[in-house]
Amino acid sequence: MKLFSFWRSLATFRVRAALNYKGLVPDEVIDINLMKGDQRDAKFRAINPMMAIPALIDGKGPPLFESLAIMEYLDEIHPHPPLLPTDPKARARVRGLAQIVACDSHPLTVPRVRNYLERELKLDEETREKWCRHWVSEALGALEQHLTPENGSGTYCQGDQLTLADICVAGQAVGAMYFKVDMGAFPRVSRIVEATWKNDAIGRAHPMKQPGAPAKV
Repeated sequence: MKLFSFWRSLATFRVRAALNYKGLVPDEVIDINLMKGDQRDAKFRAINPMMAIPALIDGKGPPLFESLAIMEYLDEIHPHPPLLPTDPKARARVRGLAQIVACDSHPLTVPRVRNYLERELKLDEETREKWCRHWVSEALGALEQHLTPENGSGTYCQGDQLTLADICVAGQAVGAMYFKVDMGAFPRVSRIVEATWKNDAIGRAHPMKQPGAPAKV
C-alpha cells in the first residue's frame, strides 16, 4: 500500500486518520510537496490527473483518489472498527456532514484555488485569506447547527460512535487554525473536535505532527 501525502494537506489527514483508526500502516508514504508544486510533476499526474492528494495504491488495480472515496474503501475492506454507522439514515447523515467539509468548504481553500486567485484574478494575500476564512467559517456555521442532540449528535457527530464525519470535522478545525478563524463561535463543533483528538489514532494523524511540519503555522 502506497500513500501519496503531504503534512499540511487536510484531505490527506483524513485518509491518514482513517488508516490509523483501522490499524493500517502503508508500506510507503510518498511526499508530494504542494508548496513546491510536486503535484504537477508528470509522474504524479499519471497517478492523479487532478494533481491533488491524497492518492492510494493498494495492490493491483488503478490508483484510488479523493479522500472520502478512499476512506469508504478502507471501511469496506477493513470493516472493524467501522467508520460508518449501520442505520441507513445515520449513514446518510454522517456522509452529509463529511461532505460539508470535504466537498463544500475545503476545496475552496486548497493551494490550486489560492494560486488561481493570486495569478489569474490578481487578488492580494489579504483578500485571499479573507476568502479562505469565509468558506471555512461558512462550513463551521452549518456544522454548528447540524450537531445537536435532536439531530443525533452525542459524544461525536453521530451518537457515541466515531465516524468519518468526526475525522472531517477535526480537519476543518485544523483549517480554521491555518486561516485564523476563531473556533469560539462554534462550541458544539469544538466539543466534538476535542473528543475526536482524544482518540490516539486521530491525534497521531494531526498535520502538525507529521514529518516536515513546522513548529507552528
